[in-house]
Amino acid sequence: MLISAPEPLLRVAGLTAGYGKIGVLHGVDLTVLPGEIVALLGPNGAGKTTLLCALSGLIPITGGTAVFDGHDLRGRSPRDVARLGLVHVVEGHRIFTQLSVTDNLLLAAYDIPRSERTRRVEDALSVFPEIAEKRRDRASVLSGGQQQMLAVAQGLVRRPKLLMLDEPSAGLSPVLVDRVLAVAAKLRQDGISVLLVEQLIDKALALADRVYALARGRVVLEAAANEPDLPRRLEHAYFGQDVEAPLG
Repeated sequence: MLISAPEPLLRVAGLTAGYGKIGVLHGVDLTVLPGEIVALLGPNGAGKTTLLCALSGLIPITGGTAVFDGHDLRGRSPRDVARLGLVHVVEGHRIFTQLSVTDNLLLAAYDIPRSERTRRVEDALSVFPEIAEKRRDRASVLSGGQQQMLAVAQGLVRRPKLLMLDEPSAGLSPVLVDRVLAVAAKLRQDGISVLLVEQLIDKALALADRVYALARGRVVLEAAANEPDLPRRLEHAYFGQDVEAPLG
């Protein structure tokens, strides 16, 4: 008896987006299933961050469709998108350095009922004991790795269905990279999906279930993360001239 595939949590088809008159994405197709980690790879300038910004409402979607958990994302504000359960952790751990760790998390939960807010903050801190110990300290005294943990914890406070992480390893030591990426694996165990933009290809492939590669604003490869010879194929997809057909 055949078992039907689960309905995608996120389905993107023919998506176009950019900045003003400058087009960056040119017909992107992508899906994320419930409880899976999808890595979004590609060279600098490929459009990875632009795609995340379009999905989270930071820039407008100018064409195509993006449907999350049954909801059309076109025309929605970042606040509306986050309330649907699609949460974007922006590159560069953008936190409020003059606020305490706890206040940063409370601010992320500003529109959540007060009775629920404290519980969510404590749950997020439990994922990162390193910053839980500094909950009363200003975020400015945290190390770069701890600031990245705080940025991810801000996303966790929202109780996302899909967490989009934009280069969480940027500027971190190898030990802290593993520490932050381990959280993505834990989220998958809890049934939460992750869309991961990452430059460390080996780390991304070890973590992800599936991979998309972007180049010049288009998807040039789609594959299972355990496909043989994938690093070589990724390099070809990045820099080759031919667009590879997605694997079935």
